[in-house]
Amino acid sequence: MTLVNEELQVHWINIAPLLIIRNEREYNAAVKRLNELLDEIGDNEKHPLYSLLDTLGTLVYAYEEEHYPIPDVTGVEVLRFLMDEHGLTQSDLPEVGSQGVVSEILNNKRELNVRQVRLLAQKFKVSSAVFV
Repeated sequence: MTLVNEELQVHWINIAPLLIIRNEREYNAAVKRLNELLDEIGDNEKHPLYSLLDTLGTLVYAYEEEHYPIPDVTGVEVLRFLMDEHGLTQSDLPEVGSQGVVSEILNNKRELNVRQVRLLAQKFKVSSAVFV
């Protein structure tokens, strides 16, 4: 074995646990570490640990894509879900419009407009992108 390989082996023993995500426990640890790195580094590409942040972010993303895929849903499906989660009825959404307008939206007879999307995002504290 060459000196380079020996040196890499010694360092890899210490670095590998930071970069391996095979199960939920390792995933949770990686997310915690990623958040700590984000707090310290932010978007400073000149920080000496920026490449670690970038690599760990890629690994966490890959794990999430495999184990927590986000289903394709429509804005109306998201609205229905949020209403159900918050125990709301159509009349509880005056920011969208009358109960009749909300009913038409929920029955795909009318689309959400930009104003309604913005107000719903504020009400439910989510990104407006979830309704688009």
